Amino acid sequence: MPTPDRRHLAHWLRRTRRQLAPSGRLSEIALILSRREGGHQEWHAARLRSVLDGEVVPTLDELTAIDLILARPAPRPVPVAEPGRLL
Repeated sequence: MPTPDRRHLAHWLRRTRRQLAPSGRLSEIALILSRREGGHQEWHAARLRSVLDGEVVPTLDELTAIDLILARPAPRPVPVAEPGRLL
């Protein structure tokens, strides 16, 4: 039976894999991480893939940084004014 911290990590990995499944999402997160933390986008993308594949255990800082990015609210659509009406 996995230890409690491993169960939480396994849950985090499943959730994060689902969130990064859409095409381009992993690259987007890698770009954001490279801008925030420095380094090349390719390095961050490779690191994320290693974490998601279970080859590397993420540090608490990495886990938190990824969660903060994924938790950001979706952009709101810009309201469209009806013709003939002013806001």
